[in-house]
Amino acid sequence: MNMSILVLGKNNFIATLPDQIRYATAFSVEVIDNLNQAVSRIEITPPDIILVQASLDGSMELCSWLKDQAKLSWIYCILFEDRPQQLIDRNKGWHRELEMSAAALKQGADAYIWHLLDEKTDHSLAELTANHELILAQLTVGLRKAQKYRDLIRTNDMLSAIALSDSLTELNNRRALEWDLPRQIKKARSQKTSMSLIILDVDHFKKVNDTHGHLVGDRILQLLCKRLRHNLRCQDTAFRYGGEEFVILLASTNDEEAVVVARRLNRVVREEPFSLSNKLIINITISLGTACLQTEDDDQGVSLLHRADQCLLQAKTTGRNRVIASNYLCHVPHLKVVSS
Repeated sequence: MNMSILVLGKNNFIATLPDQIRYATAFSVEVIDNLNQAVSRIEITPPDIILVQASLDGSMELCSWLKDQAKLSWIYCILFEDRPQQLIDRNKGWHRELEMSAAALKQGADAYIWHLLDEKTDHSLAELTANHELILAQLTVGLRKAQKYRDLIRTNDMLSAIALSDSLTELNNRRALEWDLPRQIKKARSQKTSMSLIILDVDHFKKVNDTHGHLVGDRILQLLCKRLRHNLRCQDTAFRYGGEEFVILLASTNDEEAVVVARRLNRVVREEPFSLSNKLIINITISLGTACLQTEDDDQGVSLLHRADQCLLQAKTTGRNRVIASNYLCHVPHLKVVSS
């Protein structure tokens, strides 16, 4: 993706910028002359670099606002000083020039450039050339910083994916569930939609490991997860909760609908044996517990998960290979067995 530059300035200011910016092909350039429009644009699609005309109303406020935004403070902001009074004050001595530069940087600018290309002033070709070179040098700094930021975000995304993924099954892991469950609950409540949860366990999985070895057991889990994913909607999310136990979040799904999903998963696992080779075919079954989000459930999902887990425990203690659901209509949930 190309780098992007946002210019907050009038047309006469744009015309004074180096041709390498005005007619760039290596990056995109967008021009806005209104502070509110610029802020909206930055919030929706943040640019990599912002060039700000100091004489435009709200220019300094934009620099300050930008650095106050934690998610936007990385944007490289170059302030072009073209205000007549400041240009006059600059001639009062080098100390005054340093004071003004320091003030601009403190207010949020990453770079402060005295813009010499003013129609009312007469500058030598050498001065104008040097000014353009300074502008392009600061642009290079901004582009380099933006690229490093992109590389960092890409690396962080990769590390986050690794941290939230189960390496064996390629499902999300328990840490991912602890992050996603509160988010899904908040979304369901804000949109006033239902949400359900399934927790399931492979029946007698220890016997598989003891009989065939852990490598076979691992392969069974991989094949199981593949089958589960193929029987869920794209908006449903499966997690490896630990060992041979899994949790599935069902978006926009009520108690009865969750039972339908759980029964389907129970059936597709039970009815088709897992073929590991021509000589090794293993039959397994799963027990499942379901629960639907209730008003009194906590925001972190602890009570919802606990209710589904109690249903799973009941399924395991009453024979396994079955679905047991929590009736979400009751203030004190009761358990009901759903035949498979």
